[in-house]
Amino acid sequence: MRGVERKVVLVSRATRLDEVLRRHQTLEQARYAVERLGGDFGDYLAEHRAYAEARTVLVDTLSAHGRYQVIDRSLLPNFIFAPDDVVVAMGQDGVVANTLKYLDGHPLIGVNPDPARFDGVLLPFQPGDFARILPEVLAGRRGARSITIAQASLSDGQSLLAVNDFFAGPHSHTSARYEIAFAGRSEIQSSSGIIVCTGLGSSAWMKSIATGALAVAHSLGAPDSGRYEPFA
Repeated sequence: MRGVERKVVLVSRATRLDEVLRRHQTLEQARYAVERLGGDFGDYLAEHRAYAEARTVLVDTLSAHGRYQVIDRSLLPNFIFAPDDVVVAMGQDGVVANTLKYLDGHPLIGVNPDPARFDGVLLPFQPGDFARILPEVLAGRRGARSITIAQASLSDGQSLLAVNDFFAGPHSHTSARYEIAFAGRSEIQSSSGIIVCTGLGSSAWMKSIATGALAVAHSLGAPDSGRYEPFA
């Protein structure tokens, strides 16, 4: 199918300002709620403005392209992608990770709407790049990096997918008792749970956990074992 005939799906997210407005209805009530808790409402406004400007740049490019659809990431569990759709996720990184698990071989373009605010490990492109990148993706002239998604199968027949990581543990603060088995060895454990991460997830929550654990161990006199490095 020719590139111009393919639909492009833009996955966006609500900003912090959008979320607080849903709860408090008016801008002044939202300002009062944020500032009463010590927040900087001006930062909420700046983030929202940057995101809206980036979204406008992307939508202008999509309008010139032809077929496109903009959806909020909250709709992803019920959205049906066509097999030839091209998907665009406009950050933060979590939007990319959340979108990926609903795709099946679709090309995904990660766009960072606010590089000064977000590190964007999964957002290699900026809004100004999009008009150049999209035609190359549609024409199959861009390389892509594949990722490994983790799958957990439960005893009741359910199967869950994770792009970043799984947490297996109790809902409460009680300890979980479980048996881990791998490569012919097994071990009984009791803890608050287990975190299993993918290569992509090793740069997210797992990085925070491992970095913190190394710092605590070092402060208690353990030998310095170097810094944590995410998987390739």
